[in-house]
Amino acid sequence: MKLKILLLLVFFSLKLRAQVVDDALLFVPYAATLGLDFCGVEARHPFPERLALTATSFASLTVTAGALKLAVDERRPDGSNYRSFPSGHAARAFAGAELVRSEYGWAWGAAAYALATTVGVLRVTGDHHYTHDVLAGAAIGIASTRLAYWLLPLEKKLLGWDNKNMTVSALPAYNHDTRSFGIALTATLY
Repeated sequence: MKLKILLLLVFFSLKLRAQVVDDALLFVPYAATLGLDFCGVEARHPFPERLALTATSFASLTVTAGALKLAVDERRPDGSNYRSFPSGHAARAFAGAELVRSEYGWAWGAAAYALATTVGVLRVTGDHHYTHDVLAGAAIGIASTRLAYWLLPLEKKLLGWDNKNMTVSALPAYNHDTRSFGIALTATLY
């Protein structure tokens, strides 16, 4: 049952979010990071901590890749704009792959890294990026995830997660007009 729910969520996100295959595939490692334990695969950290790791990694890579896109101002191979370096798709895909590897080991991590590599190859073959854009994005994604693990003890302390009486709830949301997903989190400390 849990596997069916996870697959349904992944399919739903792919169906609603995807413009092209690489747009959809980059979110699969994130879904796996947050959901494989619901399918009976033991994760290294509990769900709230994995959620914090994912959010910290995503925020870090978004700021880093966004700043570099503005600073470098490299034209894309297809000529559509000057935001080629680094590849944000590759950064997100490899960040998710590193999260999966860190939480579930190399058996699952190898599959996630294969998926991330596929995203990178599709970005190059689709003339959205040069190879060095994808390699830089991959490095940023992996480094952002390692930074998230390094910051986790501080986040746990700041958020009071060492308190055993804490309750966390999450409410996912989808905006049809903007075709975007969101999540609202609440935490109650006792």
